[in-house]
Amino acid sequence: MAPFRTWLAAALAAGMCFFPPCRADSPYRFFRAIPIGGDGGWDNLRIDEGARRLYVSHATRVVVVDIDRNAIVGEIEGTPGVHGIALAPELGRGFTSNGREGMAGIFDLGTLKTLAKVPTGANPDAILYVPGHREVYTFNGRAHSATAFAADTGDVVATIPLPGKPEFAAVDPQTGLIYDNLEDGNEVAVIDSGTRRVVSLWPIAPGESASGMAIDVAHHRLFLGCENRLMAVMDSTNGRIVATLPIGEGVDANAFDPGTQLAFSSNGSGTVTVVREVTPERFEVLQVLPTVRSARTMALDPKTHAIYLAAADLEPQAAQQPGEPRQRPKIVPGTFRIMVYAYSPEPPP
Repeated sequence: MAPFRTWLAAALAAGMCFFPPCRADSPYRFFRAIPIGGDGGWDNLRIDEGARRLYVSHATRVVVVDIDRNAIVGEIEGTPGVHGIALAPELGRGFTSNGREGMAGIFDLGTLKTLAKVPTGANPDAILYVPGHREVYTFNGRAHSATAFAADTGDVVATIPLPGKPEFAAVDPQTGLIYDNLEDGNEVAVIDSGTRRVVSLWPIAPGESASGMAIDVAHHRLFLGCENRLMAVMDSTNGRIVATLPIGEGVDANAFDPGTQLAFSSNGSGTVTVVREVTPERFEVLQVLPTVRSARTMALDPKTHAIYLAAADLEPQAAQQPGEPRQRPKIVPGTFRIMVYAYSPEPPP
């Protein structure tokens, strides 16, 4: 079996098609599950393409997976209520947003040891690294603010008020502009990382309550995952809505692959919507990929084009009565895992 496993790994890395039938209009297939286990919820995922690692937020810790060996290689401990992970490989550092303690953690990428913690606003959620200024931004859900701090020292350099509850964010490294979804305001806030100020607020209508965000830097396009089952494509230079496409229910994350010109929406109802950027003005749904219920957060590996989704089995729920508060389904203990979906383009004739 070893030679076959070696060939399979090489085929995946090369983007070969080995899931028959392999069609151009449905290029993604389930490949494997990586068991994580343990109890508690999860949120965002982050891939370090160069180091071949996947960082998985999981309740009070971050689990680190070698994505070439599909094996857990370590954990970052002491991250209560962790939401997101940002990486600065040139500094040898990573960063976590620890929602329950109102802190950002700074950790060593080699040892995975926590080096320091930085105070933020209440419930830091999204987090990103801005390489041009070597600064980290946390987007603080309950505080309606963003905290900017120096990546090397941890010194807070700005607290930026936001006119709404922030969600996912993205940065354009060419312009230094930061984009953040304001979930309860149906807007995208644009922050100038040079002045550390909000410079624009752009409506996302007909989209509503966007959570996920991804960016196509080359073509100046933002992909927004909206609660009303739409992916809104926005021009990142002026806020114009270029297109809207149907997606599944319960979207949380979005991704964009510059190598394939595909955008993704991971929907907690059990699908990933794959959208093709035909031109910067024209988009089409290429595939509705079945996943599993609860698979709502996602990361993409630009090298292999594989996508990774976090999921767990959920206990059955009783029917909700009108007027009752919405209840989250309970997680079946020990079923937390990463679902890997391989990219399998159509082979040549």
